[in-house]
Amino acid sequence: MGKTIRLTMAQALLRFLDNQYIEADGEEIKFVAGVFGIFGHGVVVGLGEALASKDNKLKFYQAKNEQGAGHAAMGFAKQKNRRQMMAVCSSIGPGALNMVPAAGTATVNRIPVLFLPGDAFACRQPDPVLQQVETPSDYTSTASDAFRAVSRYWDRVQRPEQLMTAMINAFRVLTDPAETGAVTVSLPQDVQGEAYDYPEEFLAKRVHHIERRIPTKGQIDRAAAMLKAAKKPLVICGGGVRFSDAGKELEKFCETYHIPFGETQAGKGTILWDNPYNLSGIGNTGALSANRIAREADLIIAVGTRLGDFTTCSKWLFQNPDAKILGVNIAPFDAYKMNGEPIIADAKLTLDALTKAAPGYKSSWGDRISEVRAEWKAEVDRLYSEDANPAPDGSPLLSQARVLGELNDRLLPKDVIVVSGSGSIPSDMQRVWRARVKDTYHMEYGFSCMGYEVAAALGVKIAFPGKEVVALVGDGAYTMLHTELLTAVQEGKKIIVVVLDNAGFHCIDNLQHSQGIAHFGNEWKTRNETSGLLEGSSVQVDYAKNGESWGALGLRARTAAELEKAVKEALASKKSVVIDVKTSAKTMTHGYESWWRVGTAQVSTNPEVEKAAKDMAAEVSKARKF
Repeated sequence: MGKTIRLTMAQALLRFLDNQYIEADGEEIKFVAGVFGIFGHGVVVGLGEALASKDNKLKFYQAKNEQGAGHAAMGFAKQKNRRQMMAVCSSIGPGALNMVPAAGTATVNRIPVLFLPGDAFACRQPDPVLQQVETPSDYTSTASDAFRAVSRYWDRVQRPEQLMTAMINAFRVLTDPAETGAVTVSLPQDVQGEAYDYPEEFLAKRVHHIERRIPTKGQIDRAAAMLKAAKKPLVICGGGVRFSDAGKELEKFCETYHIPFGETQAGKGTILWDNPYNLSGIGNTGALSANRIAREADLIIAVGTRLGDFTTCSKWLFQNPDAKILGVNIAPFDAYKMNGEPIIADAKLTLDALTKAAPGYKSSWGDRISEVRAEWKAEVDRLYSEDANPAPDGSPLLSQARVLGELNDRLLPKDVIVVSGSGSIPSDMQRVWRARVKDTYHMEYGFSCMGYEVAAALGVKIAFPGKEVVALVGDGAYTMLHTELLTAVQEGKKIIVVVLDNAGFHCIDNLQHSQGIAHFGNEWKTRNETSGLLEGSSVQVDYAKNGESWGALGLRARTAAELEKAVKEALASKKSVVIDVKTSAKTMTHGYESWWRVGTAQVSTNPEVEKAAKDMAAEVSKARKF
């Protein structure tokens, strides 16, 4: 046997984390960049002791909310294109459960984050301890079991020696581009402090090699045959294109064969907006250009996308009865979706090989691509103009689309990464945001988790401290979770938070009203004493003053001129900034020939709801069944 070193389980864990590296495309990178967390009794004297030790080399970030900590870690790893990651720790019970939404967000978006929730005593001697969840029918079940449904790998270390197999399996998943996501390793609080003689071999430097999966000749031949048989192919540029660094290959592929592409939220910004084949966003929150082309296409080349319902309009978008799906993805689970022909291989290598596999081929789109692009450019220019999208109630405030246009033009594109993730802002941004610099569009829309924005912006800033990072967030998401703004102030990591305040959850209010339901429970209004409903006056909030209370600079904008001034001041500021922008309600962009299936009530006392259900059924009949 080799040499051993006596450490507590928590001390060994940190030494292991600090010695993990990845090698990708010949570059070796330290994989774990730090630990986010909040201490409680279930973690502070175990893992906390190890983090506080002078022997620990991993930087600790003191979060203000456990969910925010997870989002910050995800924002960091996503912006690093999954080449680096962070761990997140918490106490037991409520502290652990607060991280569950963040774990779900990481898993759905395929972003590596290691969650280390504290757990009840493995020895059970003091049970039930403070914050312990007890299940009388299953004493092995604790709050940490809630992570099982949202983790790509889950484990519980009930003896200190179990750490070794747990960590090997954890990093097997964290470093696998096809399988990665949230990994949860639950740490009973007594075991964290228990000592064991760990082999030095386990604690030594370990390099995980990220291999590109090479497409086979058979795969390329099948893909080329489908391409040659198609007259009007369309590419969907998913997040896998970005993570594979396949932007140049996709550009060359589209140029060679005269094929347009639409962008998913994760794929947007991989190729710049003015590329002649870029049709902007596709799907339910997509552009008119991409959606019209998609309805005519006879081959959908889905590259690195999950083919979620927003991308496919609930499988309704591809109306050509002859349309076939070619799924290029390293994840078999995604490559097989919608009855696609699976090409389970790296996007970069596959696109490069396929570009050479059909010499002489050209699509029959002709001038149609440039025509729809020009039409969409004119529409975005209109939305960016002063009076393009007036408020239904006659409000003089800026429209949401106008605010995004002003920000898109006023921010210094070479230095700015924009972050968002929930409400109607992502919908509008996928349509109208013009990504002028590669990889500066950072959107979480796999889970659309409210509260991601501010915390993720902090993670992005930690990843790229030399860049300006701007979180675009609605008032609903801001109020749900913005406390990592205090962490940004504490760490001296400047972020700019732009709050678009329309006094309510108007994204969902729009959905509610579109299905015939009266406005109910989504607008931020006081309670009417007569009716007993929330239909009184609008609740007014000063978000700039809220930002000031956290130590940030607070700015306000009600007009385009005030917004321009605020942006200049924010960019010049040395500390974090909150810009409070009051916008008119109901001034988002509309659907642009898209559709989305929702579970509308088939029986109702409201005839408008029953009509909406019938309309929904009519559109369902046009959608693919699987």
